[in-house]
Amino acid sequence: QVQLVENGGGLVQPGGSLRLSCAASGSIFSINVMGWYRQAPGKQREWVADITTSGSANYADSVKSRFTISMGNAKNTVYLQMDSLKPEDTAVYYCSARIPSNPWRTTNYWGQGTQVTVSS
Repeated sequence: QVQLVENGGGLVQPGGSLRLSCAASGSIFSINVMGWYRQAPGKQREWVADITTSGSANYADSVKSRFTISMGNAKNTVYLQMDSLKPEDTAVYYCSARIPSNPWRTTNYWGQGTQVTVSS
């Protein structure tokens, strides 16, 4: 089994910064993609960013230029540096990982989520 654990959420004022981290553990031989999603109450889960093991990163338009995703050297850890935070960034942030279970199939895993609240 695979487990993803997020850390780093909390309360921050508008314009502030937070750094989220996520570590994957368990029966992992390789990881194709790691990323972040978020979900605010009453809203659908929203894709935020992802990164491949080769370092190619993509961002949602709403967070471009403010958030930076990166992967650890061990390729089982992902970070999300969040700067210039806005109240609309308030959500539960979930880490995700796409892990191959065989040569033709991948499985998506999710962490338990960490709360980020941006408020004065």
